[in-house]
Amino acid sequence: MAGRDDSNGAKEKSGNGIDELPTFSAENMQNNMKIIYYSRTFMSIIGGVIAGILGLTGLMGFILYFLIMGITSAGLIAKAKFSVFSYFDNWNRIILDGFLGGLLSFVLFWTLAYDIVHIF
Repeated sequence: MAGRDDSNGAKEKSGNGIDELPTFSAENMQNNMKIIYYSRTFMSIIGGVIAGILGLTGLMGFILYFLIMGITSAGLIAKAKFSVFSYFDNWNRIILDGFLGGLLSFVLFWTLAYDIVHIF
């Protein structure tokens, strides 16, 4: 993941004594968000296939999805070395972004794998 753009250090005092705000590179932020989106989509597909093969139905399948998204979020935070604000502007970016898109992929591959293994 690409970090923030610190050409002069994280925080410095300006000439008038006011703290400067940390700056983020728009390209780096966009790349980080793309990584999160792809990671969540990939893990949703893998989780959906696992849920379908295991024959999970109903609420158990959705519990597996939330468990996989929690593990994915923890993995992304660990990848950022637990310094989320160096790579993102807030926690919601790493915890919630891509959540609903991942849910649709999960359900699609869950039903596909379930049908292939248990019905056909």
